[in-house]
Amino acid sequence: MTGETAYTPLVLADLDDISALSRNAWCAALDDTAEELGYFEELGPDHACAFIEGNGTLLVSFDTFAHATQTSPNGYPVGFNIALANGWSHLSLIAHSNAATAPWFRAQPVYDAFDRYVESGFFDDYDRVVFYGAGPCGYAACAFSVAALGAHVIALAPQATLDSRLACWDNRYPSTKRADFTARYGFAPHMIEGAQAAWILYDPHETVDAMHASLFNAAHVVRRPVPYFGANLEARLVEMGGLEPLLAHAANGTLTPATLSHLLRARQTNKHYLHNLLTALEAHDNPARIFALCQHVCAIFPKARRFRQARKRARLMLSDPQSAPSHPDTA
Repeated sequence: MTGETAYTPLVLADLDDISALSRNAWCAALDDTAEELGYFEELGPDHACAFIEGNGTLLVSFDTFAHATQTSPNGYPVGFNIALANGWSHLSLIAHSNAATAPWFRAQPVYDAFDRYVESGFFDDYDRVVFYGAGPCGYAACAFSVAALGAHVIALAPQATLDSRLACWDNRYPSTKRADFTARYGFAPHMIEGAQAAWILYDPHETVDAMHASLFNAAHVVRRPVPYFGANLEARLVEMGGLEPLLAHAANGTLTPATLSHLLRARQTNKHYLHNLLTALEAHDNPARIFALCQHVCAIFPKARRFRQARKRARLMLSDPQSAPSHPDTA
């Protein structure tokens, strides 16, 4: 690769509500940014890709129009913002809508695009390649990583497949019954065989996510359970400030189980995680652990009403089990 490219700030639109942008207006803004530093290309009616050139690290991420405009602070796909912060090159694959096959990138124009990247040696030009996605986009990150041998893959709660013959137990996405998961770039656990390492993060209490994760069982796969994060792992990692360093460690070849554990320590101050953990402890009627958790949380968040009340109930239960309320307040 050539030397590092200086990025200009990303400005999507002068709007108070980015989510009000139409898909066409959003794509036009993304096209303007990509045209300055790379290119933007429509891939059939349901997908697009955008490329910006930076240094010798390439981040390949998968996102959707709805997710970017509803959750990103500046309306750009999460990969754009992380690549910008680190000076990386970035290839962003985008699903436009909630059409039957769009979120899983199961479309011939997307296959054709990756075929072109392989034939042109596009991925070979980079020192390090990282594929990233969450949920359906995590499935896509795994499935298309086969195009870049030796890449690192970070997938948050990915599906292995939605082929009804193999995953009939996942009925969360009925519209995908029309999608073909048997064609090329299909079964994600097989598609990561050429990766240098693949990291699969999932909440083991989200049963279907855990079942998908169990299908990723090759020797170079690290399955990391992150209990009580819930179904939206990406949101929790962003809240914790952990997503960008996670991808940076993968890009630098420094991601290990120990470094991941260190990043995940931030969950100890994440409100969503703490609420999920308290709910689980209350379900198991464990007053000693409830009291210890609430002591910890109240020291950090003194006005945490739910935890103060749970601590009071737990204290009563520990001193006199008959005096504790039978129906905890979950406000």
